[in-house]
Amino acid sequence: MSEYQHKELAAGRWAAMSLAEQMLNIGSEVSRANRWKAKGNLEQCHRAADRALELLSLTIDAQRGKYELGEFCRLYEVMADYYYGDNVYHTDPAKLQRSFDIFYHAKQTIKQ
Repeated sequence: MSEYQHKELAAGRWAAMSLAEQMLNIGSEVSRANRWKAKGNLEQCHRAADRALELLSLTIDAQRGKYELGEFCRLYEVMADYYYGDNVYHTDPAKLQRSFDIFYHAKQTIKQ
């Protein structure tokens, strides 16, 4: 990805968001990618997957020094394999989505 689709976010706004907000935004794109893949529309699936991977890359950059990045990098690898590779990790799209949905519940708990 040579040019950011999310230029405004890449310019610094993304780093100002909480980790939960970042993960929820990535999860939205994952949800879109999963729906398009299930419908057999790989073009739209790949567009959403591109956006999700871009946002995850921005998260990795934004969280550098705050968290252990190994899990984020592994998630990037698993997502890229699922959407573009041979799914050697046997990723279940519902489980992938749940890994992002948990941040919705965490964010709701923090708000209360």
